[in-house]
Amino acid sequence: MEEQAKGLLKRINEKKLEKNTKFLAVASGKGGVGKTNFAVNFSYILANDFNKKVLLIDADIGMANVHILVNVNTKKTLKDILNGEKIENIIFSTRGIDILPGFSGIDAINEVDDSSVLRFVQNLNDVSENYDYIIIDTAAGIDNKVISFIRASSKTYVITTPEPTAIMDAYALIKSMKKLYDYSDFKVVVNMAKSEEEGVDTFDRLKASINKFLNMDIKLAGILPATKNIQKTVKKKQIISEVYPSDKFVLQLKKIAAEELGEPPPPLKESFWEKVINFLKKD
Repeated sequence: MEEQAKGLLKRINEKKLEKNTKFLAVASGKGGVGKTNFAVNFSYILANDFNKKVLLIDADIGMANVHILVNVNTKKTLKDILNGEKIENIIFSTRGIDILPGFSGIDAINEVDDSSVLRFVQNLNDVSENYDYIIIDTAAGIDNKVISFIRASSKTYVITTPEPTAIMDAYALIKSMKKLYDYSDFKVVVNMAKSEEEGVDTFDRLKASINKFLNMDIKLAGILPATKNIQKTVKKKQIISEVYPSDKFVLQLKKIAAEELGEPPPPLKESFWEKVINFLKKD
């Protein structure tokens, strides 16, 4: 079963090279660091600011919440694919992004066996060539399913914060992938930074440990500031990149997306409400 899955993943990789489809994983060593919020907004920016065809997969089995962040109720999820449903019948579109919703529940992990993973890979193989980017929001931490998605991706964005436990767990994730599978295609995103200096210091500490103990280099994708609008939009089930496109968090995320694409950042634009507020400030 494992060899079949590997063969299909190889076929997907061949297809993505022909179409230039990129598989990007979004991972974290622990929960609560803003991993899914990054995945949603990164996907939104790629689709709406850079006109890319994007599929966002919620692979956080057991704790899936992408559909909550985009405020869409879904009847069918990744679980239905594992039970034999076609992937085309599960994917929904919103705000320019195609989304494959995950599923939650205390027994969710136990419902995913080798045969169901193989079925999912077969389905993904069928649609992968339709996209420029396939973003995989993995579960926090390290398990076999997270490892599988990371290994199948051309690059993994590791989300961390200045908290010591978040840095330590990010290091543990990178160490496991390097030691066990010689995987090193990581870029680090420091989220919830109070300042540029704090973000740089956080990355430098992580990088120093990786250089010293793993004998590998790692790159900084970007530093994302903590802004009031982030919590505001999460509570309202809004996408901050859509509602506040000129927020500092969004502008930094656009730089990360631009670097991924090798293009300049998109021109600054304001939402309707930002235009109203800025107009009133002038009076």
